Amino acid sequence: MSSKLTIPDLSGKAVLITGASSGIGAALAYGFAAQGALVGLHYNSGTEAAHAIARDIEAAGGSVVLAQADAASSEEMVAAVDKVAKTFGRLDGLINNAGSMIARVAYEEMTDEHYDRVMDVNARSVISTSRAALPYLKKEGGFIINTTSIAARTGGSAGAGIYGSSKAFVGAVTKGMAVEFARYNIRVNAVAPGVIITPFQDRYALPGQLDQVAASVPLRRTGTPEDCLGTYLFLASATLSGYITGQTIDVNGGQLMP
Repeated sequence: MSSKLTIPDLSGKAVLITGASSGIGAALAYGFAAQGALVGLHYNSGTEAAHAIARDIEAAGGSVVLAQADAASSEEMVAAVDKVAKTFGRLDGLINNAGSMIARVAYEEMTDEHYDRVMDVNARSVISTSRAALPYLKKEGGFIINTTSIAARTGGSAGAGIYGSSKAFVGAVTKGMAVEFARYNIRVNAVAPGVIITPFQDRYALPGQLDQVAASVPLRRTGTPEDCLGTYLFLASATLSGYITGQTIDVNGGQLMP
């Protein structure tokens, strides 16, 4: 819960983090709370984990509000945004981190149903949640950070092609929003994690894949959620990144160097 680095302009800012009950999202919830930010902690099925994180944040003196919603439902995400913004009386930042592979399905075997499920949670949710947050972010200017993936650049591993494509969509949306929202002094950027050890990898990694990655990347290991935290904090801080928008920062240990 402690942070060695203090970023003064994040203190008191209200930030909604989607998909924050585990993995990178959970690390972000703890990390932004440690900076004194007011944390909107969105979750869907991870009720017990989300409440545990909220208790930890509050025990450390932080402020957090829980918002349960299905990221694939635009209506539910609008309600989640409104709940966080109205509880804190403001919303300064949005981190679109919720996402899922759903299952590994080859393009040759893909159904419309699978396509819709992947695209709804990974792609459409970014648009609907950002659109809901925009009226609040416009008041003082702010930031949006989207979580994409190394799969957006590689096309994804076996059976993860549509997941990679959905994340490539997010990368393009990031650029388009950056252009449109600049007039409101809202910066929009993205983070592209590589292979980060989270419950996502526990669920979807292929046999031996994690060991292969660890052996092949220049830094000789897979990543952790905490490895990603600093990049999000950097992009959230206008002091540190106030002239950066429309960019994607890769956090992958050198696995891919675009």
